[in-house]
Amino acid sequence: MPYYDLAEQAEFALKTIEPSRAVARAQDIACDTVIREGQPAQQIIRAARQFRADRLLLGTRSRSKVSKLLLGSVAEQVLRSVDLPVMTVGPEAHLEVANDARQRVVLHATTLRVTSCPSAALACQIAGVQRAKLVLLHVLPPIDATKRGSVPTGLDSTAMHELGSLAAEIGASESCCAKVETRVAHGHPAIEILAASVELEANLIVLGAANRSTFHSITHDRTVYRVLAHARCPVLTLREIREEMIPLPPEHDVIHL
Repeated sequence: MPYYDLAEQAEFALKTIEPSRAVARAQDIACDTVIREGQPAQQIIRAARQFRADRLLLGTRSRSKVSKLLLGSVAEQVLRSVDLPVMTVGPEAHLEVANDARQRVVLHATTLRVTSCPSAALACQIAGVQRAKLVLLHVLPPIDATKRGSVPTGLDSTAMHELGSLAAEIGASESCCAKVETRVAHGHPAIEILAASVELEANLIVLGAANRSTFHSITHDRTVYRVLAHARCPVLTLREIREEMIPLPPEHDVIHL
């Protein structure tokens, strides 16, 4: 930009952010302001590493139908690059009213893979701290396809039994004092997750974001990004570790299934 005045823009940014910093400090929350120049995603990732962040909070803007088909948004780049929980407040999110007396609900959509355990533990901790009900959801293929394969559906599915085991395991944890409910649904994952969040009036959705190659991200519809774009509440994502990174137990403890 030939007539870009960095100093003027930095001053404008500081004035814009100052009211938010003042609100935080009024609540005894330590809050500092940092203004940087460059690619947003790169600067966010560098700042997270520099300050050794425990969490990231991102606001996403509404995008046109055409731009939603393109990859490279700030949220997508950050989610693929950091190994810490990222909370995203999308363009359709509505924050809860302070005096709302309804029970809080944390919805955790799980793939039931071994690599999804950290996100389940995180959802459990949050529900415990907020005294919220924790709902574990697993989405199965469309019911017609499931029936054609003679695979049990709904409450009789293997997934439902696995969800019950997961609920019992995390419910017994000292960090999870919340009520745990289990659900299975058939259909498209993003659609079913969004539908469940609306039905339950969820205050937070917790997702595990799988590691994928750039090619796979371009050629496949990503559940996480569809949920981020349309969720009516904040979405907390935690990138799953790759299965090959999970250490194997000692040889005499290996269980063959």
